[in-house]
Amino acid sequence: MKVVIAGGSGFLGNALAWAWAEEGHDVRVLTRSVPPGEARHESGTGTPGITNVGWTPDGQQGGLGKEIEGAAAVINLAGVSINGGRWNAARKQAIRESRVRATGSLAAAIAAAASPPPVFVSASGVGYYGDRGSNALSEDAGPGDDFMAHVCVEWEAEAQRAARDGVRIVTLRTGLVLEKSGGALPEMARPFRFFVGGPIGSGKQYMSWIHRLDWIEMVRWIVDTPAIAGPVNVTAPHPVTNRQFAHALARALRRPALLPAPRFAVRTVVGEMADAIFASQRALPGVALAHGYHFRYPEIDIAFRGIYGDS
Repeated sequence: MKVVIAGGSGFLGNALAWAWAEEGHDVRVLTRSVPPGEARHESGTGTPGITNVGWTPDGQQGGLGKEIEGAAAVINLAGVSINGGRWNAARKQAIRESRVRATGSLAAAIAAAASPPPVFVSASGVGYYGDRGSNALSEDAGPGDDFMAHVCVEWEAEAQRAARDGVRIVTLRTGLVLEKSGGALPEMARPFRFFVGGPIGSGKQYMSWIHRLDWIEMVRWIVDTPAIAGPVNVTAPHPVTNRQFAHALARALRRPALLPAPRFAVRTVVGEMADAIFASQRALPGVALAHGYHFRYPEIDIAFRGIYGDS
């Protein structure tokens, strides 16, 4: 089948693209590293393999029509990293616009396609819920009222512009994705490796997480499960507090977890992003469990054993 992935060169998208390519599917990765309209086959990915296609995610359909036509699925993971630097006005604008405009371009192309994809899977995040303490959050919980919550609400609303007969829309409210080769975990683990790791602040805030292999398999499972539509919490079934997370990471690395990072120190380093770091989101994968998804890594210690082995 033909699959289109926007943001397919990143930490999540690249692994997802390879999972489909290795099964012989035709994967089209939309990227700004290639001139708009130009296509380059990625060597070593076989035939049809992975083809990188240039695009301009500016909110307009542009030349996306020929890539969207006949696709079995469109996956939208586009957006600059929220961890790319101190949050100031310019950084926050880039975080918002990179998500909303890219989603708008894809939604416009799907809405105009003569042969649209049967499913549009568009990224969002558990930041949708804001800071909710210890409340258990299923997909029907309302949004929060901070910067990331507002971004996620607008992001998901933009995806709905693709709505038409025959097109299923799923928004992925993804938690912290864990893998030692990328994402946030290497940075989180570094202090522990130097014996200075510990909880952040009080450590009472909940963290919704998922192993990258489960994230990949859940997205593929969603594409293949026509009954699933709407928001899906892409998180493991057992969220943990930051303190529990820190101690589990310390056990996996055979290090202590003794030195908490004070909130004021974190805010000094990262600015307003500290609000997102300290936000408590106990998101539960209600939709996935109700439809029978089986997690490889349901608990944090199991996930860290899978990631670090006997390290």
